[in-house]
Amino acid sequence: MHDFHYVKNELWCEDVPIKKIAEEIGTPFYLYSHRTLRNHFRVFDGAFRKLPHLICFSVKANSNIAILKIFIKEGGGVDIVSGGELYRALRAGADQGKIVYSGVGKKVEEIDYALRSDILMFNIESSEELLKINERAGRLKKKARIAVRINPDVDPRTHPHISTGLKENKFGINIEKSLEAYRWAKGLKHVEILGVDCHIGSQVTTISPFIDALERLKRLIVLLEKEGIKIRYLDLGGGLGITYNQEVPPHPEEYARAVMEASKGLDVTFIFEPGRVIVGNAGILVTKVLYRKRNEEKNFLVVDAGMNDLVRPSLYSSFHALQPVEKKEREEHIADIVGPICESGDYLAKERNVPKMEQGGLLAVMSAGAYGFTMSSNYNSRPRIAEVLVRDDQFEVIRKRETYRDLVKGERIPDFL
Repeated sequence: MHDFHYVKNELWCEDVPIKKIAEEIGTPFYLYSHRTLRNHFRVFDGAFRKLPHLICFSVKANSNIAILKIFIKEGGGVDIVSGGELYRALRAGADQGKIVYSGVGKKVEEIDYALRSDILMFNIESSEELLKINERAGRLKKKARIAVRINPDVDPRTHPHISTGLKENKFGINIEKSLEAYRWAKGLKHVEILGVDCHIGSQVTTISPFIDALERLKRLIVLLEKEGIKIRYLDLGGGLGITYNQEVPPHPEEYARAVMEASKGLDVTFIFEPGRVIVGNAGILVTKVLYRKRNEEKNFLVVDAGMNDLVRPSLYSSFHALQPVEKKEREEHIADIVGPICESGDYLAKERNVPKMEQGGLLAVMSAGAYGFTMSSNYNSRPRIAEVLVRDDQFEVIRKRETYRDLVKGERIPDFL
């Protein structure tokens, strides 16, 4: 599953003791295992070896260019949702012909940037977006390759904030209206229809919602081909979940078998957009205990990482396992692990049975490789933390810790003040 393990009661990442990294660069920091990242990508990619496919890593899950480079070197593409993610992907060396652009709010300058970069295709989220992309492609004398993102009204049975395939969600075009959208797109001069796209949600831990969506998309593709619209790509998005606590998500091989069985008769290249399943368990957040506190009701461990560093527990009530970097003979107690932010929602864990840590003791917040640093902020004017990559017995800072000067970069006091 991952390459974080104990050696003589001390937590290591691959062949490097985590305590050594903390001593050299300070805390908190995100730590990623190159071996785990590469292996997870290869397992997912290899699961679909019998199917024409392209793996486009979901940049929103972890956008560090060093992380992107690992997957690009493995032959992968990227799934982006902004001009900034496109910039990152290109800086990391992504093949433009393996970039798909999703997202409901593409700005004109972002559309132009993607057209000039000659990406594989845009996943269209609305009729007005389709018109705008056709218009911009005409102005730039380009042909915009597109897929229409279909909202299949499938319940992914995940947290409502990360469900994206129900009628009530803002994403995509209702499947009942999708045929009309494709007919309309067919008549536009500056677009070329390449595919059908769908993404039902994130942290999905059963296969059936994916297959339900695929069955509905198959029926649409048959109708489109009767209209003379040839579909070359079927983008099933991402969303396959990982184990944070007690979840038992399907293995990629199991997922692949189900997709191959359900897709018999389809002559398309599949696109998959895995994010969390590749990076989630390949990264941890390392934090230091600042203070121990007890009031009449409960115990607290105050650590130097806060909700601005890892917002998932506060935002989704998400569970992240906690492991001491150094195992010692310690009593255990029930405590909240909280950060320095001036919000009651600033916590990494609540009511957790944890060792009685000493001041300065290090904790590893597990399964933090996805939607960790990418969702971090400077709330309370806290500099964003470092990111570190380990490969075998070496480690390197792949994003420097911000300084106080970085916090005010770009700000100015106007003359009238």
